[in-house]
Amino acid sequence: MFAPRLARPAPGTCRLATLPHVPRSLPIALCAALLTICPVPVAKAITPSPRAPTGALGSGETVRLPVIPGTLDPGASCTKESPTVMKVTPWTHDVLELSEARKYGQGDGVTVAVVDTGVVPEARALKGRVTVVGDAGEDCVGHGSFVAGLIAASAGDSTGADLGGMAPHARVLAVRGTDAYGRTDADRVAAGIREAAQARAQVIAVPLALSKKSRALTSAVRYATTRDCLVVAAAAPDTGPGDGTATPAAGPGTYWPAAAEDVLSVLDFGPDGTRPEGAAEPAGADLAAPGDKVVGTGPRGRGTFTGSGPSFATAFVAGAAALVRSREPRLTAQEAARRLTLTAYPADAPRLDVYAALTSVPHGQSSAAPRPASPRPVVLSLSDGTGAMRIAVSVVASSLVLLLAAVAVRGTVRGRRRRHEASTEDPTPMHMP
Repeated sequence: MFAPRLARPAPGTCRLATLPHVPRSLPIALCAALLTICPVPVAKAITPSPRAPTGALGSGETVRLPVIPGTLDPGASCTKESPTVMKVTPWTHDVLELSEARKYGQGDGVTVAVVDTGVVPEARALKGRVTVVGDAGEDCVGHGSFVAGLIAASAGDSTGADLGGMAPHARVLAVRGTDAYGRTDADRVAAGIREAAQARAQVIAVPLALSKKSRALTSAVRYATTRDCLVVAAAAPDTGPGDGTATPAAGPGTYWPAAAEDVLSVLDFGPDGTRPEGAAEPAGADLAAPGDKVVGTGPRGRGTFTGSGPSFATAFVAGAAALVRSREPRLTAQEAARRLTLTAYPADAPRLDVYAALTSVPHGQSSAAPRPASPRPVVLSLSDGTGAMRIAVSVVASSLVLLLAAVAVRGTVRGRRRRHEASTEDPTPMHMP
């Protein structure tokens, strides 16, 4: 797990000096005036899908999408093509503001390794950008190809909807971390991380979660860290049908390699800001990203799949890391991780804010990238209903402080003027007895 995030100072905290008397009705009048003149925008609510494997296809039509599996039974047939093509942009694009984030980079020059069931080089929207290690070019399960699509699928290379990945210009390194049916263990994952680090992948996505710590696994993570590779891993296993590499613990559990030092651990949330009922609960996570009811491309054909779990949230964070490392190539892996965590929305598991990570420079870090040409509109968090209230309170409080300061200055000037006028008046004549 990555180092603890720095605590954020409470916004609007300050101490005011003693000011001249201000009418009690003034703050109330100010608040009313501000909210009347400059209304605060309210975040558009997102209606969660009724069931995980469904997706809106426009004109009010709703159809069932096949779920991408995490594992297959030994001897089972490979995952078939999806017969359905998504025709609307997934909810994840709106929450992550991908259209805005892509204006500041698309992952050029960065390679993201996917340590999973493999990645099919001919998969739609990934052609020409997949490098294969060993037999990782075969993906019978389809999970690795789906994850790779969430990371780097080409934007616009789809039918009717933007199913592009986080970093559509990034390259993908396919590394096998499971057997042909998606089953895995610590040695397989450790070997995959080492192979990815040896290939100099700047970001290593590990959408696998193991319940037992191993020396080989922690050693592989240390090796990757020494080679300036940022390892991003699922903080918990998926719990959908055919998913998961570890049996979820009864309470909060610790999963590997996410719990290893310097690994960026990731948890999931859905369209309504919550996690699915019965989802595995980790002891902690560095970031949260969309992971429930996500939609993407599969290993074969032009159809669309859906999936739920931390493994898919890992893909979004890995893609965001690729964008940061592409835009700020001088940042080390750990500096890129800090950029993502420090710019995240505050929450129990801080929520990924891709735009802020690309355009903000936290204290102590420098940026060679140019500032955006125009200021970004205020974007409210969709995970709760307090975003608009926080902004309203912040605007009112800031304006009130400025007004009170102006009153103080005006009162001081008036006081000095009165004293000056009194000292320059003709002295009262003295009556001699």
